[in-house]
Amino acid sequence: MPAIIPSKSICRLLNHNKKIMEEDILQLEKEIYETLKTVYDPEIPVNIYDLGLIYDIDIDDYNNVEITMTLTAPNCPVADNIVIEVKEKVSAIKGTEKVIVNLTFDPPWDKSMMSEQAMLELGFL
Repeated sequence: MPAIIPSKSICRLLNHNKKIMEEDILQLEKEIYETLKTVYDPEIPVNIYDLGLIYDIDIDDYNNVEITMTLTAPNCPVADNIVIEVKEKVSAIKGTEKVIVNLTFDPPWDKSMMSEQAMLELGFL
């Protein structure tokens, strides 16, 4: 049986749709980063993104979001609150589906993970 080769117009349509999907994911990713910049560790006056607490954001083709993050210390008394706030705020972004927040301490956080902006705000530069 000969292989079915899609027509040029179908290929263009598939590539166009793929490009739109990639642009949508990039836009969603940008909105997630901006949203994470509104979440603060109550003990440090810097957002969790600039503190370097966000290790990874993964968005699949169905707009399910998986965030891997850490805390400044494993025994952080507000750990649950921060994780809940991240999940709630990212879930509220239009276009997101399921949001999973994974908390890890590997690698452990240290101040070298902070953005230059955070270091300036905290007086490390």
